[in-house]
Amino acid sequence: MRKLLIADDDPTLRNLVRTTLESDEYEILEAGTGDEALAVARAERPQLVLLDVQMPGLTGFAVCRELKADPETRDTIVVMLTSRSQEADLAEGRAAGADEYLTKPFSPLRLLRLVESVLRLSAD
Repeated sequence: MRKLLIADDDPTLRNLVRTTLESDEYEILEAGTGDEALAVARAERPQLVLLDVQMPGLTGFAVCRELKADPETRDTIVVMLTSRSQEADLAEGRAAGADEYLTKPFSPLRLLRLVESVLRLSAD
């Protein structure tokens, strides 16, 4: 079973993402702040983190940089899931080490396909 971490300060969005991805294949973890996301990612070692940019505490970009800089978590797949869609935001996400960037609002089907795709690629 693969672990996924949904990190977003909006409980409604976390619930939508959880409902979209819930299956026997995934154990879904949640975090509501950047600091909590980093702590959960370090403790639980999820294969994939869906990470909002604007959260209380550490930003998603900061969490991503921390995960990618740590030898223990650098292989964690990070998908930025955010309403920040300007080219500068995308560039900052890439600079932080994000593997993918999906902007809100998003189609649940698109999210599911993206998650399946990045996890399949990481397994190869």
